[in-house]
Amino acid sequence: MPTTRHRLGARAAVIAATTTASLTVGLTRAAVTAVRHGAPAGRRQAARAVAQTVARLGPTFIKAAQVLGTRRDVVPGLLCDELSMLQDDVPPMTVAQSRAALREVYGDELASVFSSVEETPVASGSIACVYRAVALPDGDPVALKLRRPGIGPQMTADLGLLRRAAALVARLPQLRGVPVREVVDSLCESVLGQLDLGREGRDLSRLRGDLESIPRVLVPRVHRAASRSSAIVMDFVPSLAVDTADRCPPAMRRTFAASTLTVVYQMLFVNGFVHCDLHPGNLYFTRTGHVVVLDAGFSVRLTNQMRELFADFFLNMSVGRGDRCASIVLDSALGRADDADVPAFVEGVRDLVARNHKLPAKEFSLIAFAGELFDLQRRYGVAATPELVFPLLSLLVVEGTVRELDPDIDFQETARPVLNRALFGSR
Repeated sequence: MPTTRHRLGARAAVIAATTTASLTVGLTRAAVTAVRHGAPAGRRQAARAVAQTVARLGPTFIKAAQVLGTRRDVVPGLLCDELSMLQDDVPPMTVAQSRAALREVYGDELASVFSSVEETPVASGSIACVYRAVALPDGDPVALKLRRPGIGPQMTADLGLLRRAAALVARLPQLRGVPVREVVDSLCESVLGQLDLGREGRDLSRLRGDLESIPRVLVPRVHRAASRSSAIVMDFVPSLAVDTADRCPPAMRRTFAASTLTVVYQMLFVNGFVHCDLHPGNLYFTRTGHVVVLDAGFSVRLTNQMRELFADFFLNMSVGRGDRCASIVLDSALGRADDADVPAFVEGVRDLVARNHKLPAKEFSLIAFAGELFDLQRRYGVAATPELVFPLLSLLVVEGTVRELDPDIDFQETARPVLNRALFGSR
């Protein structure tokens, strides 16, 4: 029987072979593209080859790459663009697998927890599938999020190999001063956190409590007695569709946009508990005018100090105080390269803020602002702490959705009431 060491060795060999074969083909094509269509097209093709290689390595590496794609302060923007578009492309569990997973989680208790569980999932991801069920004793319709059997040990082993690779890469002379291990440790912890559905259930309950004061915002109630470490049971929200807002009148779409931004600002500036993955699969709108927030698997907790610093950064950005914005990033930085050029970084941030704080709402792009900020950090050797990057990610993820709902929305003005509550205690 193979030992754990042998299994890890075999998995490492598969990863190495897959990576070598895929990158050889992909980078060769990128070189040809560069010759035929120019260097920018070649670089884009090379970044796409890396993303395609990650996709072939399986769900662990896809999850890790999705998180890494947010770190524009240490990863080139072209590669971030490609990594951020990676999606879980995993078939749902079969009926037999679903039954086996239910038995593994609930055992003999299954019949006392649910009166029925539909065997075909309504949603599927690399870590879990979601089923419609009826909970006992009240007969409430619920959504059952059930972890795939065996996924935990597999992802833990893969992430262990990723950490070992990072330790080797960090020794390269050209990466001196770059926090390779810290970045990889952070993304591994983010991925591992998504395996613990018990924790996600508690996070979802906290999110529900944090957002209950915002009108027309709905976070499903978690049924704690029925939930387990490998399963979350929550209220089933019917008739959710990603295109509901498209069929709503303009006034309601503007309300959706303002409510969504208020949700993110409340998390960032007031509560310090942030859902970082509010893409359209986790954010829905209803015909009754509600914003529905789902799936708290990728969430972060900010320290009070970092929450206040982030609010301070956003406030100073909105009023044009670039020096203060630069100081906040430097004070909270994870590290600086040996050849970091701090004065140039400060001057770059000062110019960036000056060019953006007076822009009309329609012309201000948070994605462009953040992209340039991260480019300044990378160029001048300043590595941001994940506590600053991940909250900003939550805004970047929703900006496209919010802009589609209301092209004229003012991100900075909408933030002011929440910032005032956070920084000055006005209620």
